[in-house]
Amino acid sequence: MTEEQNPEQVILTKLKDSFYNSADFVAKPISWWDNEVAILCFYSSIVNKADVERIMYFFKEHLRDDNMYWGESIYTSVIPLDEKQLAKFLCDGETIIVRLKTREMIRINLPEMAYRQTDEPASEHVLQGSREGLVENFDVNISLIRKRVKSHRLVVKQKTIGYETNTTVYYLYMEQLVDEEALQLVEERLDKIKVDLFYSTGQLTDYMEDSVWSPFPQLLKTERPDRIIASLHEGKIAILSDLSTTAIIGPTSFFSFYQTPDDFNGRAVTGSFYRILRIFSFIIAIFLPAFYIAIVSFHFEILPLELSNQIKSDIENIPYRPILEAVILEMTIELIREASIRLPTSVGQTIGIVGGLVIGDAIVSAGLVSNMMIIIVAFTAISSYVVPSTEMNSSIRFLRFPFMILAAFFGFIGIAFGAIILLIHLLNLTSLKRPYLTPIIPFNPKAIFKIFIRMPFFKPSKHPKSFSPNKDGKS
Repeated sequence: MTEEQNPEQVILTKLKDSFYNSADFVAKPISWWDNEVAILCFYSSIVNKADVERIMYFFKEHLRDDNMYWGESIYTSVIPLDEKQLAKFLCDGETIIVRLKTREMIRINLPEMAYRQTDEPASEHVLQGSREGLVENFDVNISLIRKRVKSHRLVVKQKTIGYETNTTVYYLYMEQLVDEEALQLVEERLDKIKVDLFYSTGQLTDYMEDSVWSPFPQLLKTERPDRIIASLHEGKIAILSDLSTTAIIGPTSFFSFYQTPDDFNGRAVTGSFYRILRIFSFIIAIFLPAFYIAIVSFHFEILPLELSNQIKSDIENIPYRPILEAVILEMTIELIREASIRLPTSVGQTIGIVGGLVIGDAIVSAGLVSNMMIIIVAFTAISSYVVPSTEMNSSIRFLRFPFMILAAFFGFIGIAFGAIILLIHLLNLTSLKRPYLTPIIPFNPKAIFKIFIRMPFFKPSKHPKSFSPNKDGKS
């Protein structure tokens, strides 16, 4: 049989070859007007096949009634046939009818992408407030946000990234409130992402951050719609995609990582107390092990006599220096933490509790570490996990190792030298070109007060802004 005698078979073969004969790619001939043959194409894995069948039944019922069919608007558009566009539409979950006679494509939007139902984010538990979290679906996420902000000033824009993956990234902001310079920077950096494969928010963060080699995160990650709303009304920008439940928010400051929705959902006094406690835990988590190592190695004289004698008797039988004690215990805790994360939830909790108790008791009984070092490391670990942000938590756990090394070699002088370097780094760090230590740099006394104290909700006359684009702060 020649190509002229069976043109639809030639097109079918060409289509299947173009899509590499994928098992979920469907291309089959269907009847059309005036004995015309068209070809129906879709990916069965991302299209609701029952809906396709209903649409085809509708076609058969109304094939002759051209006006009725076009008036139903069950397709998105009719455009000239183009192979590249055809591939893009199919990968987006559309169903395409190719008319061989007119060389046209009829686009029918019937996607059925897989995604989870909304649930409380596992990494951001709250005692009071909304239990809804983002999912891997743009429409659902925007619905969660728009039901909280019923305003036309909420702007949603999109950008396609990845030549192969064609991932759609969305960025949100409030018109007239957004930091215009930060918005322009976000758009410029999104335009500069030229990659074949784009598949994680980690890639996006690397492109968007000012200093990717800094141990501190410069963009806030959240899965909570209410936190996104609060950030948008401070003039910030939120970036989302269908790849992850995580939204990226910027510009942000160091102190934003120590705030939680519980601060604002609870009492003002208790919210302020726990906010101060979290910021204080940052100092404990980084400096406490180094402080203990410096005292034991160089500065025993600063301790009261009774405590000094107690610590000396506790460590006199330990065969190596305090820095090795601390490293052994810290690495043990990190191993237990990693194991409890990778294992199933029920088993992971058991490993974390039982493993910590058994290993801690055994390691002290064997004379490898002292009881005081166990207390110091345990208190440090608890302080580091107080931080609401997972990324900031990881940064703090990493930073205590260099301070322990400085304390082991130089004592308090080493700790002071390291603290100065850390402070200089934080002073120079920026988030979307905005100072990371805002409102300390630039100095704003009223805003500094609000870092530590959660003020009651009185009727506001101005929008709260972390990075005010307007000098008067008005909308």
